Amino acid sequence: MPRVRVALICGGQSSEHGISCISTGSVLAAIDQDRFEVTVLGITRDGGWRVMENPDFVLRGDVLPEVTDATHSALAGPGLLEGFDVVFPVLHGAYGEDGAVQGLLESAKMRYVGSGVLASAASMEKSAMKQLLTSAELPTPDHVSFRFADWVLDPAGIESEITEHLPLPVFVKPSRAGSSQGITKVKSATDLGDAIAVAGKHDARIIVEEGVIGREVECAVLQNSVGEIMVSVPGEIVVDNKYEFYDFAAKYLDDATTLTIPADIDPEMSREIQAMAQEAFIALGCEGLARVDFFLTAEGLLINEVNTMPGFTPTSMYPRLWDASGVPYKELISMLIDEALARPTTILR
Repeated sequence: MPRVRVALICGGQSSEHGISCISTGSVLAAIDQDRFEVTVLGITRDGGWRVMENPDFVLRGDVLPEVTDATHSALAGPGLLEGFDVVFPVLHGAYGEDGAVQGLLESAKMRYVGSGVLASAASMEKSAMKQLLTSAELPTPDHVSFRFADWVLDPAGIESEITEHLPLPVFVKPSRAGSSQGITKVKSATDLGDAIAVAGKHDARIIVEEGVIGREVECAVLQNSVGEIMVSVPGEIVVDNKYEFYDFAAKYLDDATTLTIPADIDPEMSREIQAMAQEAFIALGCEGLARVDFFLTAEGLLINEVNTMPGFTPTSMYPRLWDASGVPYKELISMLIDEALARPTTILR
């Protein structure tokens, strides 16, 4: 029986380029080579496509791996996807997790792992995500969102809107970025302008959220090849006290977090988290996989974010949650590819 031809796509033009490479290296090392014939396609930071021969995607100290023009075969563009049975776009952030690559794959009638165009775009754009979750009566932190251009035109008006609606501290974020890129915790109104400028370097739209006091709990969602939506045990992230919040360095570089899996919470709350994670997955129209991030506060649960292509190394939260739920890393990869293969290419998402 011939092996399934799989294209792993990595890198990309977002600020999460290096994290995508690390995730891809992990998938490549663990994938079932007896079932799958794998080719790694890298996208450089300026959008060039490359066939990656023997990619060495590992983190060395604090230096993230990268797809470059050197040592790899250049390609004219994404037309090379012809001939593959399925694509696994291990891309995080803009131009990869936001519906852009998904639209390309849809146009090429390619089966692929993960959510479609609409769910990917809506989950990536935090203000749109919050609107859809709120419409489904799922709770999220209070927020104010605006265009960066509007702040440039009327900074005093935007800052007044923020301070009138949200108590300090607040978190200022790019509306379409991940891995905590461009996020600032603001304790004084005098610092809002600088924080908005930082976020504006990552996205044209900004979101400012209330500073929620609570435990950070996450739950993994997995859709199998027959359409069943499964949820993992919840896990908790505990960040070293030297960090103000779960930022990029704490996540990836400084070994400053502890992941408690399963989370030390009572069974009733665990079931509520799992049910809400599944509801969020359905409300956003997700497919394949997602990680749903919560704040567990004294008043109850709030959904912070839904990630449609979460970090995918064996030590990342999403695979670890499934490992603790009885689905080891290698099997998880196979299940995601099998789910993608089971979809008709003509489906309207």
